[in-house]
Amino acid sequence: MKIFSFIIFLIFLFPFQNTGQITLTGLPIKKIEGLFTSFHVDELGNLFAITSTGQLKKYNNSLDSLGVFNELRRYGAVHSISAGNPLRTTMYFKGYKIILVLDRLMQIINKVDLRKNQLLQVNAVCQSYDNHIWIFDEQDNKIKKIDLDGSILFESSDLRLVFSEAIQPSVIFECNGMLYLYDSIRGMYGFDYYGAFKSKVALLGWQDIHVVGNTIVGLKEGKLMAYGLTPPAIKEFILSENLIKYKQLHVDSDKGFGLTDTGIDVFKLNYK
Repeated sequence: MKIFSFIIFLIFLFPFQNTGQITLTGLPIKKIEGLFTSFHVDELGNLFAITSTGQLKKYNNSLDSLGVFNELRRYGAVHSISAGNPLRTTMYFKGYKIILVLDRLMQIINKVDLRKNQLLQVNAVCQSYDNHIWIFDEQDNKIKKIDLDGSILFESSDLRLVFSEAIQPSVIFECNGMLYLYDSIRGMYGFDYYGAFKSKVALLGWQDIHVVGNTIVGLKEGKLMAYGLTPPAIKEFILSENLIKYKQLHVDSDKGFGLTDTGIDVFKLNYK
C-alpha cells in the first residue's frame, strides 16, 4: 500500500474537524505522453492507461512501465479494474460479460465468461481478499462470490427482501474488513463477508469512488469528497480551477492524475 505523506496522513486521519473550507490544488510533476481515451487507478496505485489504438498500458505507483495488454479490442470497453493482489489484476468487460485475470506482466491467466453461469446482469465486480471475485447480480439482487471458473461459492439473500427496493450498484469494493456496494442514487451499503447488511450511508451522486487507506473518496460537483470510516463522517475539499479542467480526474493520497488531449498529467496535491 502507499506511504502517505505526513500532511496527507493528517488530513485523512483527522479530516472531519470543522476547519472551514479547504481548497485542493495540484502541482504538475510529470506527464505521461500519449493519446489516451481514459485511465484507471487501482487500489495499489497502479495506473492503467487506455490508448486511442486499443492498448492498455500499466504503470506502477512510481510511474515505471510494467507492461502492455494488446487485446482490448477483442473484449471491448473496460468497465472496471481491481488489483487488491499486487500479482493479479482483474478487468471486467461489461459488454461481453467477461472477466480477465492478468498476471503482473499483463498476461492472461484466467478468463471468466459470466454468461456460461447465467450471470447476465452484472455491473459491479472486484477482487476478494481471498483471491476470488465478488460480483453483484442485478437479475436476482444478490451479492455473489465466484471462483476463477465462474462457479458460485457464496451468495447472499435477495436484497430486495432487506431493503424493499432493488439497488443498482455501479461499484463494489472491500475496505477495512467489509464489503461495500455503491449506488449513486441510493447511497453506500456495507456488508460483512457473509453478506449480512451492516450499514447504509447517503453518499449520493459521487463519481470515481475509490479507497485511500480507511477513507472512501469520490468526486461530486467540483469537490473531492472523503468519507472516513473511523469515526464515520464526511469532509469536502473544493477543487481548484486547474483540476476541474481535466477530461478525467483521479485523486489519491498524495498525488492525482488528470487526462488531457496529449497525455496524463501527474501532480502533487496541495491543501490550503
